[in-house]
Amino acid sequence: MPSPEPYFLSIREQGTALREGRLSAVALAKAYLERSRTVGTRLNAFVTLTPDLALEQAARADAELKAGHDRGPLHGIPYAAKDLVAVKGYPTTWGAVPYAHQSFDYNATVIERLNQAGAVLIGKAAMIELAGGLGYTNGYASLTGAAHNPWNPECWTCGSSSGSGAVVAAGLASWAIGSDTRGSILCPSSWCGASGLRPSFGRVSRYGSMAIAYSMDKLGPMARTAEDCALALSVLAGHDPLDHDSIPAGARAFVYSDTDPAQGPPLRIGRLTNVYTGGDAGTAQAVDEACRVFEKAGATVEDCEFPDGPFEEAAELTILMEAASSFQQLIHSGHCKELTDPLGRINGYVSEQFSAPDYLHVQRVRTFLQRTADSVFDRYSVVISPAEPTAAQPLKKKDPDDEPGKKFHMDRRAPDGVSSLCGLPAISVPCGFSPTRLPYGMQIMGRALDDATVLKAARLFQTHTDWHQQHPSI
Repeated sequence: MPSPEPYFLSIREQGTALREGRLSAVALAKAYLERSRTVGTRLNAFVTLTPDLALEQAARADAELKAGHDRGPLHGIPYAAKDLVAVKGYPTTWGAVPYAHQSFDYNATVIERLNQAGAVLIGKAAMIELAGGLGYTNGYASLTGAAHNPWNPECWTCGSSSGSGAVVAAGLASWAIGSDTRGSILCPSSWCGASGLRPSFGRVSRYGSMAIAYSMDKLGPMARTAEDCALALSVLAGHDPLDHDSIPAGARAFVYSDTDPAQGPPLRIGRLTNVYTGGDAGTAQAVDEACRVFEKAGATVEDCEFPDGPFEEAAELTILMEAASSFQQLIHSGHCKELTDPLGRINGYVSEQFSAPDYLHVQRVRTFLQRTADSVFDRYSVVISPAEPTAAQPLKKKDPDDEPGKKFHMDRRAPDGVSSLCGLPAISVPCGFSPTRLPYGMQIMGRALDDATVLKAARLFQTHTDWHQQHPSI
């Protein structure tokens, strides 16, 4: 691999090269491992690399492909897994000091499915401690320190899937698993210029992954392109009896079709105008330009407003109360004091003061909000908005303007709060750059269980743009 360019090939491009014999899985794994040891170390992208496992899996993939045994689109393709996903025999630290030496004797369901698909695990991606489940105030809240943005290492990658964003943007693996409870796939995908899919709730099994909020947690792919996300989801998706919230086998299964996204009825797109209370003018301008791209591609686009409602408040309260249950042992043991972020050290104790009636009241409101959100998609195939109100922000340990206890980067009109609370599929795709050449992301949101239409819209946009083909100079 004489130049850095192959690091940024899509999953389909790498798969074609593997099957045609122009590239070997072992060579690809070795190249990514070396890059992860050098570039990845500078960015704090990984907690743990898995070279022995990667080379063993890659050698098996080469032998099987040579023998004509093709396990599908991820066969021989290297990936990283966010470090809240259990990998048998390797540390799974949850990004937090109290769990720095934790390991499990089993694999998460997503790891088992990727093993069956012949994928190659490069390592465990860094993350915000406990994926932000007990709160955090800045990007340094992690066992491994802050993950640095490959577009500008003085900036953060965003979200609890912070390492996964750096891995994809810097070309340290072909794609990465992220997790999203309230925006932690969408945010780093936006700030890092990646394509990141938060699937419908229950689409991907969470068995073997750390829980924050049982009724809101999702796992999903972060990759170069929307098509890469679709290929990864085709492997990850499916009913799992070990996850009680897994979508039943008979319900609207996800099946990826690589047909031209322009085929079929034209998309009806709503451009949300009542999200975010502030931000860069450039983010809105980038989405305005995306609207024109969609229209030229045959879609209809019109301005719309998401129905009013306490979406952010209900999402935040659900997370706070369910996280107090998820981390009850940590809270009661007193080991919260070992967390890096001062908010995380105290937040669990505060959240335990909520009562069962408080929780039930929020869930009754939530049911109403879910019906309200669903009604939007009677008019639109998908709705779009900026994925984040700004481009990547500088890393800083304390913002003097922050109020005590203020959650990092919370906006009362954030579309990720709506889609997270209501279990809706959403993807962030690159749609432009700031004046300082930091990526902007566009969120595309769809009806629950209609992941296919969200991906179709994203693929249509990427067919007519090249933002997703640009990468940082490292």
